[in-house]
Amino acid sequence: MSAEAKRPKRRDGYLPIRDYAAIGDGRTLALVGIDGSIDWLCLPHFDSPSAFGALLDPQKGGAFELAPDEPYTVTRSYAGETNVLETTFRSESGTVRVTDALTLSHPGLAPARELVRRVECVGGRLPMRWRVRPRFGYGLANTRLELRSGIPVATAGSDAVSLRLFDAGEARIRSDAFEGDFELREGGDALLALGADHQEPMVFPRREECERRLDQTLAFWTDWAGARSYEGPWRDEVIRSALALKLLVYAPSGAYVAAPTTSLPEVAGGERNWDYRYCWVRDASFAMDSLIELGCRAESRAFLWWMLHASQLTHPRLQVLYQLDGGIEAKERELPLAGYADSRPVRIGNGAADQLQLDLYGDLFETAWLYVRDGGARLDADTGKRFARTADLVAESWRQKDAGIWEVRGEAEHFTQSKIMCWVALDRACRLAERGQLPDAHAERWREEAGEIRRFVDERCWSDEKRSYVRAEGSDDLDASILVAPTLGFGEPDRLRQTVDAVRRELSDGPFVSRYRTDDALAGEEGAFLACSFWLVQALAATARVDEATSVMEELLPLANDVGLYAEEIDARTGAFLGNFPQALTHLALIGAALAVKRAEEQ
Repeated sequence: MSAEAKRPKRRDGYLPIRDYAAIGDGRTLALVGIDGSIDWLCLPHFDSPSAFGALLDPQKGGAFELAPDEPYTVTRSYAGETNVLETTFRSESGTVRVTDALTLSHPGLAPARELVRRVECVGGRLPMRWRVRPRFGYGLANTRLELRSGIPVATAGSDAVSLRLFDAGEARIRSDAFEGDFELREGGDALLALGADHQEPMVFPRREECERRLDQTLAFWTDWAGARSYEGPWRDEVIRSALALKLLVYAPSGAYVAAPTTSLPEVAGGERNWDYRYCWVRDASFAMDSLIELGCRAESRAFLWWMLHASQLTHPRLQVLYQLDGGIEAKERELPLAGYADSRPVRIGNGAADQLQLDLYGDLFETAWLYVRDGGARLDADTGKRFARTADLVAESWRQKDAGIWEVRGEAEHFTQSKIMCWVALDRACRLAERGQLPDAHAERWREEAGEIRRFVDERCWSDEKRSYVRAEGSDDLDASILVAPTLGFGEPDRLRQTVDAVRRELSDGPFVSRYRTDDALAGEEGAFLACSFWLVQALAATARVDEATSVMEELLPLANDVGLYAEEIDARTGAFLGNFPQALTHLALIGAALAVKRAEEQ
C-alpha cells in the first residue's frame, strides 16, 4: 500500500478501478474515488438499483462530488484498522482531511442509510466545492429535486435521499444536481450527511447525532479488527482483507456478496461484464476456513445457516448463486447505460444461476466439515438428513458434464475441478457420517463413488505429455482451478507437484496466473485472475515449497491499491484492475494463502 501523493485524472469521466476505496454498513457499500467523488452506491441494499452510478455512466449515473476548488494532490488510507476512509487533499494554500463512512445502525432515530463526510482543515485555508446528483433506478428513474426548509431532498417513487449541511455552505439547485461551496481555515471543520430512506418517513438528523454515529462506527470497526486472532505472516494484509470481507457481508442474513458492483469489465471495452451482487455457494468453503481461523465464529455460523436456508428452496439440488436474502431469482437483463469505459452490455442479474455446476457440492460439504471439525459444532438431525440426501444426489450425478467453476457459456464438459469437488463432497459426507453428523445408511455407496471419481480423474484427466491434470477429460489445456486440489487432500503428492509446475509453466507470468488459455465462447482475452495467483501460493505451501510460496506472496501483496483492496483481475502489463471490485474471492484467497504458509512453517 502506497501513501504517495497523486493528482487524480479521469478519462472520459472514468477513474481507474484501482482508484476507488470502499465504505459500507453491512447493508450496502459505496465506492469513493480518489478525487472525492462517490460514483457507486445502491440503495437501500447491495443488490438494489443504484442511486449513484457514475461508475457505469458518468452522464446518467449520478455521483456525490466533494473536492478542493483549486488544484490539489491527494493521499488516502483507512483510519487505522477500520472501514472508515480518510482522504487528505493538499493544495498550495492548505490541507483538508475528509473522513467518509457509511455509519452503522445504532439505537435511536436515524435515516435507514447514512453517509457521513466530515471535512477538517489541518493547515492553511482551502476552498471546497460539492455537488450531489442522485439518479435512482440505475440512472433511469425520474428523479425530483427540491429544497424542504432549505434541506436538499431528492425523490423517485418510494426512494428518497436528503442532504444535511453543517458549515458546508448553502445548497443550490443547478440543472440536475444540488451544489454548494465553502471555505475552511486551519482548525475549522464541516460536515455533510446524506440520509437515505426507502418506503418510510425521512429523518433529518442533527449534527451531533451524525458526529456521534461516525465516532461509534470508528469504534466498532476498531474493536472488530482487534478481536481477530491471526498472528501469522502478513498480518496487516490479512486483517485488511478480513475488513474488506466484513464489508461484503449482508448483515441481515449473513450472506457474502461476491462483489458490490456489476458489469466492471474483465476486458476493457468488451462483453465480459457480469453482475456479482449475489452470494455464490462456491465462496463458502474459502470463507469458512478463513472465518474460523480468524476467530469470526459469529460470521461463520451465520453464513452456514444462511446457506442451509437458501439451499432449502432448491434442495437437494444446489443453485449456483442466491440472492442475499436467500431468494433464487437472478434473471439476467441489460441496461441502456454507457458501461464502464465503454464496456457493454451493462448487465443486472446473472444467467449463471441456471447452469449446472457440480463443484458446488464439494464447496457445501467442505464448509460443513470445517464448521464441524474446527468450529466444534454439531449439525442437527434434520440438517444431517438433508446433507445425506444431497450426498446421494452427488453419487448419482457426478458423471454428468457441467459448466464448471468458471461458468463457461459454451458447451458443457467433464471439467476436472468439478470431478475433484464431487470427490470432496462424498469424502466429507463419509467423514461427517463417521462422526455421527449424517445418517450413514448410504455411506458405503458414497465411499465407492468417491473411489470411482478418483479413478476417473487419475485415468482420464491426467496428461503424461503435460505431466499435469488437465482442464477436462480429453483436453490438453490446463486450468488454474486445479491448484485448490493440494489443500483438499486430493491426488498423489508427485502428481500434485507436477501439476503446480505445469500451471506455472503454461498459465503464469511471474505472479500473474490466468484461469485458462482456451476458447470460452466469449470475445477478448481477460486479465490475470488474482484468486488464482493466491491459490498458487496455497498450492506451493501445501506441496512443501514454502520459500517459493513466500516469494510469490511477496510479489502479489504490492499489487493491492493504495488502501489494500483488490479487484477480480489485473492487467499483467499495466497493473490496471479489471472486473468487479472489491472482489470477495480475491481477498478470501489472500487470507487462505497466508494461512497455508503459516501452517507450512509450523510443520
